[in-house]
Amino acid sequence: MEEFLCTTCGTQYPASSIPLEECVICKEERQYINPNGQEWTTLDDMVHSRKYRNKIVNEQPGLFSLKTEPDFAISQSAYFIEENHFRLLWDCIPFLDQETIDRIREMGGIDAIALSHPHYYSTQVRWAETFDCPIYIHEDDKEWVQQESDKIVYWSGEEKVITDGLVLHRLGGHYKGAAVLHWEKSGAAGVLLTGDVIQVVPDRKWISFMYSYPNIIPLPASTVDRMAKKVASLRFKELYNAFNRHVKKDADQIVQRSADRYIRALKGEWFNT
Repeated sequence: MEEFLCTTCGTQYPASSIPLEECVICKEERQYINPNGQEWTTLDDMVHSRKYRNKIVNEQPGLFSLKTEPDFAISQSAYFIEENHFRLLWDCIPFLDQETIDRIREMGGIDAIALSHPHYYSTQVRWAETFDCPIYIHEDDKEWVQQESDKIVYWSGEEKVITDGLVLHRLGGHYKGAAVLHWEKSGAAGVLLTGDVIQVVPDRKWISFMYSYPNIIPLPASTVDRMAKKVASLRFKELYNAFNRHVKKDADQIVQRSADRYIRALKGEWFNT
């Protein structure tokens, strides 16, 4: 019996003798099945291959990024945040080896894991079991969880306080239960960590939104307007997405003006072509 791992999205499935024909996460419009066909691996095979390692980078005081090298599956980064002696893993990456476990334990371990949306669930159960901590997922995305565990806490409503200074906010959009993390840094301007629920574009003066990134399907104007209004009340000046793109200043204003541009573009008010 193996816990098979989709090589396209990194989602881990419950132990079975054979894998599914197609990954549940990949076969709908927000992801895609590999054009060469569905492919699987396992975390154990990845570890034993000695091909991969996790690079842990100190982004700023209290914030570390974790990324697997070479790229695997979606190639997102996870973030390790420490606030008031509480350590949170924001989003998850598929690869976990003993070197990573030892490094994180040296940093104090993990008190909780919180997820932005289903594309980053990956091997979350293995991480939670390794560090003996809960996983916070919005109940609106429960249907996308492929590997159930008593470590998973399904939260409801519009916000969830993980601890003082770390609060989840449901924005919807990319997924119905899609969430962002507001880090109210002690004595400093806040930080918003967004996965790709709010996406940082190559020009860091703008951000964007999307229903499906690989299939380039936009969100409705009304949804983007709602998302922008939800974060308008939050105090933050910096924003990190899931791919190491960092808006270093005025991120709150950038979100609002980007939402306005997006809405005007969808309504045909911004350009003629």
